[in-house]
Amino acid sequence: MSSRKVHFVSLGCPKNRVDSEVMLGVARAAGYAHVDDAAEAEVIVVNTCGFIGEAKKESIDAIFEMAQHKEHGSCKRLVVAGCLSQRHPEELAREMPEVDHFLGSSDMLKLGRVLAGDAERMLVGNPAEWLIHAGDPRTLSTPGGSAYVKIAEGCNRTCSFCVIPDLRGAQRSRPIPDVVREVEQLAAAGVREINLISQDTIAYGRDAAGRAEDGARATLAQLVERVADVPGVRWVRLFYLYPETMTDDLVDLLAGHPRVVPYVDMPLQHAADAMLRRMRRGHGGDRLRRVVSTLRERVPDLTFRTAFIVGHPGETDAEFEELCDFVRWAEFERVGVFRYSDEEASRSYELEGKVPARTAASRYRRLMTLQRRISHKKSAAMIGRELEVLVEGTSDEHEYVLMGRHAGQAPEIDGQVYLSGGEVRPGEMCRVRITQASDYDLVGELLDDEESGRGAGLPPAADLGAVTAKRRVALRVLQTDGRERQQN
Repeated sequence: MSSRKVHFVSLGCPKNRVDSEVMLGVARAAGYAHVDDAAEAEVIVVNTCGFIGEAKKESIDAIFEMAQHKEHGSCKRLVVAGCLSQRHPEELAREMPEVDHFLGSSDMLKLGRVLAGDAERMLVGNPAEWLIHAGDPRTLSTPGGSAYVKIAEGCNRTCSFCVIPDLRGAQRSRPIPDVVREVEQLAAAGVREINLISQDTIAYGRDAAGRAEDGARATLAQLVERVADVPGVRWVRLFYLYPETMTDDLVDLLAGHPRVVPYVDMPLQHAADAMLRRMRRGHGGDRLRRVVSTLRERVPDLTFRTAFIVGHPGETDAEFEELCDFVRWAEFERVGVFRYSDEEASRSYELEGKVPARTAASRYRRLMTLQRRISHKKSAAMIGRELEVLVEGTSDEHEYVLMGRHAGQAPEIDGQVYLSGGEVRPGEMCRVRITQASDYDLVGELLDDEESGRGAGLPPAADLGAVTAKRRVALRVLQTDGRERQQN
């Protein structure tokens, strides 16, 4: 076995996590073994997030923490990659002499040059230069039978609070055949849940790059249906949908396709017309109510996740109250809340009416308290139901308790189902009867094999476990994008 060892820290959103998994694949192809303990690694890679101030601080803290291993551990090379180095390359290079190499948000494959020992220090390129392909090396880090699939890169929106287009470039969609090839590879490796992600998923295929097999411009509905029809895939989940009118084809898939879960992740950001104008969202509150109403009416058993920003410049007490009224009306199953971050490169930075940090914090607590009550009611309604659950592994709190997720719980952000009774392996799907509920988590009992139909259509558990263990690593992931906020 190779004596060369690498350690990764990945900060931020699942899109960043996919980039880290590509770099993990590059490292493995170069003969490096991943280690959980940074003190043992010869090479340490920190994949940073530069989206908001809190994310930048956590990224910088992680860099300095890892730099200590150059003095007191085995580390010979420290590599900083991702959005923060894309955003501030010269400043970081000047202020962090302990960092040996900088890669940007499109430079994942350049890690191979770094590991080969013939790379210059500054390798930050054009953020629009790279788009993941099915043939790129990748090592999974997600638990159980789940994986993220990035279907596009970049964004064409002009939201006033956001700097992502500067960090990631314009929208670039992957061709449908390439996405399907990647999903086929993942399914062959035991993945049962495919989570489709991008910066602006609803806009998939609108750029020239997104094409179907016949060369015609692709649509998101076409892609989702093709992915859901890959043998072995049981759940397909959609993240980061922009709040605009969804096509009938896409709504029909959410409502009726047996392998497209009725789950929508759609960050709405606010509900007051004046605030949405300041945010340059391109619509008002009426559209949001129409979108929510349409999805509720047409998609049975819908789980709706959204996110809001409080404390944006100009937000008045009345506008915040309008947002709270909207949340009471919509009764979202999942809500994440950001406190506005004043980013110099954003259009919002130039706006007047800055909201004091104490006021933003108070609004954050009020909105989360409101949502917690809604979440508790939704969770309590699950008691007595029988649900299909994807088992992820043992609980972090107790080695004898298993945990998993039902179709209404996305990876890492929506709580867990804790399981009692019976035996089941990570990556398997089983039937569970819910017996208890908290604000965000559920407790259920495993139904026996005859009652649940467990394992139908899956490879033998031993084969699945062997493939999963070989392909995955325990990547250290630090979330900095507000996705964990629901559980604070």
